[in-house]
Amino acid sequence: MKDLTRTKVKDLLRLEAGQEVLAKGWVRTKRGNKSVAFIALNDGSTINNIQIVADVENFSDELLKKITTGACIGVRGELVQSLGSGQAVEIQAREIEIFGEADPNSYPLQKKGHSMEYLRSIAHLRPRTNTFGAVLRIRHAMAFAIHKYFNDKGFVYLHTPLITASDCEGAGEMFQVTTLDMDNLPRTEEGRIDYSQDFFGKQTSLTVSGQLEGELGAMALGEIYTFGPTFRAENSNTPRHLAEFWMIEPEMAFYEIEDNMNLAEDFIKSLVRYALENCKDDLRFLNDMFDKELIERLESVVDTKFVRLTYTEGIKILEESGEKFEFPVSWGVDLQSEHERYLVEKHFRKPVIMTDYPKDIKAFYMKQNEDGKTVRGMDVLFPKIGEIIGGSERESSLAKLEARIDEIGMSRDTLGWYLDTRRFGSAPHSGFGLGFERLLLFVTGMSNIRDVIPFPRTPKNAEY
Repeated sequence: MKDLTRTKVKDLLRLEAGQEVLAKGWVRTKRGNKSVAFIALNDGSTINNIQIVADVENFSDELLKKITTGACIGVRGELVQSLGSGQAVEIQAREIEIFGEADPNSYPLQKKGHSMEYLRSIAHLRPRTNTFGAVLRIRHAMAFAIHKYFNDKGFVYLHTPLITASDCEGAGEMFQVTTLDMDNLPRTEEGRIDYSQDFFGKQTSLTVSGQLEGELGAMALGEIYTFGPTFRAENSNTPRHLAEFWMIEPEMAFYEIEDNMNLAEDFIKSLVRYALENCKDDLRFLNDMFDKELIERLESVVDTKFVRLTYTEGIKILEESGEKFEFPVSWGVDLQSEHERYLVEKHFRKPVIMTDYPKDIKAFYMKQNEDGKTVRGMDVLFPKIGEIIGGSERESSLAKLEARIDEIGMSRDTLGWYLDTRRFGSAPHSGFGLGFERLLLFVTGMSNIRDVIPFPRTPKNAEY
């Protein structure tokens, strides 16, 4: 087989019959009779398999017995027109090589269907299933589309730190990073842990957001974006939360709240459009197998102008809806997913951008409105998901920012570098964060966020 170059399955399925080819991949199924074996081969390049037709008389019983579900093989043969339905071409095998066997008695992925819960328990093998192959290819396509979108608009990709001494959200739910001996922690005279003896000389954590550092970049480069892992030590065992997830966070100098909303709407429409145009086979599979309305919902987002309304207007709609919510609604409460989804799915039946939230339920860095009660925050709310993007115009006034930091008990000293952007050449600027896995939930139609990331990190679960 060494004198012939391997062709990926996705490319084989597009070729004209009548040529010699070499395919390599994993066996999905094998069936047949005494005279012929039909092998479905997949190499991960597409949701579709290539059918291998092997005349039994041309191969030994010993070799054919090793061709089981999960085995890895190479096949050399002629690409011919397929007589069966489902594919235009198939490979008439002349030579088969076994690269790796898979014991049918112990291989966990057999032809029968498997539950999502079971597949999460074997996350190291689940990418070989049709479902997770589709999800991971879409994840790749969305990552590429994100970089392309911002590159085409002239944004600079900024790498912000994963280890930080600041808490962007002020929530305190951060993973600690230390090299101190946990069995013999150094103490100060007051009995506190002496972080001056730690690796960085201070208490550090894994980042919950690259936003604050992103703002520094925007104040020099104009328009930047981050795209990297973030971490929340939040004990939430829900279908919407992960302890390790990826965030896309653009920050733009000279953008006010309207500019920010316009960019967020255009950005997410662009990503959905890219998925529809470039992931057709995978989306069709997920649509047919998991969510019959998936493609229709994706197309509706691309073609719809998002509703824009204030938090106060949204609360009024919810209060007058007559709906019985698990969490009661009143002005000043932080909206729950059930509230957001009611507005999107039942009231407006389209995505919503909500603005002007109460300052007490939003982060310290959001620009305060003239009323003294609300801030120029904005959340993009989507069907089936709720909040998918959160952002704001940032507070550009040094005095107001310092007062807010004092009001909520954060440290000015720790944030001195951040305050310098308001002290030296402050400018109006805005930004938002898109949780990558939340986007993937929407694009794939999956119902659990653990199923759109290769190796989920959740409470009591850090396998691999």
